Amino acid sequence: MTTRKLGLALAALACGGAGCATRGPLHLYAITGGEERPVLDTGDSRTAEVPSFLETDEQVSGFTYDPFTDHFFLRLHPGNLIRVVDRPARAIKREFAIAGLPSGGGDLAVRPRDGHLFLLGPQAGQVFETTRLGKYLGEFTLAEAGGTPTGLAFDAIRDQLLALGTDGQRITVHDLRGKFVRALRLDQPAGPALAFDSDQREFYAPLRGRPGEIGVFDEAGRLVRKSAAHGATGMIDVGQRSLVRVF
Repeated sequence: MTTRKLGLALAALACGGAGCATRGPLHLYAITGGEERPVLDTGDSRTAEVPSFLETDEQVSGFTYDPFTDHFFLRLHPGNLIRVVDRPARAIKREFAIAGLPSGGGDLAVRPRDGHLFLLGPQAGQVFETTRLGKYLGEFTLAEAGGTPTGLAFDAIRDQLLALGTDGQRITVHDLRGKFVRALRLDQPAGPALAFDSDQREFYAPLRGRPGEIGVFDEAGRLVRKSAAHGATGMIDVGQRSLVRVF
């Protein structure tokens, strides 16, 4: 048995017959500008471009990466159309419209363990929840969010939603029914998107007024370092790259 086959067999046993993914190195993903607007994939000291399949007239209002499936989710204007891009296959996996969502809305986040999507609505603090395939599951309001957030991220360890306010500095933490948990302030204004590394407990967000610079903040909001994403338009996410996926 080859090393690869042995690894797959062990992974399958660990999954107990269900789909799963082993955790790997952290990667930063950013939608870039230009005519084709590819997704910049930075990690393992390497940078690659993945097609986004965006047409010239398509606008992206939200972007997230699912490390479980290794898929990108692009939310297209006016807000209820989702394009799913398979990163390793460099192909569109599927597209779907979410019935019941109003026009408008912004960023989205994914819960990797079951693929539930959380999408910002046009009203203050409004969040819609759907399955990975777009089945509507309900909606709730982020308490004390202070308006309509510009960025949304997910803490996969604590099962919490993280919302970046319109000022680009206030972040509110919520449970999955929208209950307010706590708030913090970033050292520097950032946005519009927000990402979170659950393992290292760090926030990632584009620094305002600094094109191509991504700020990395600790849980207290202190800027600890910067990361370059040349050509990034502001839509970013981070995720652990799966070493082995078994489905």
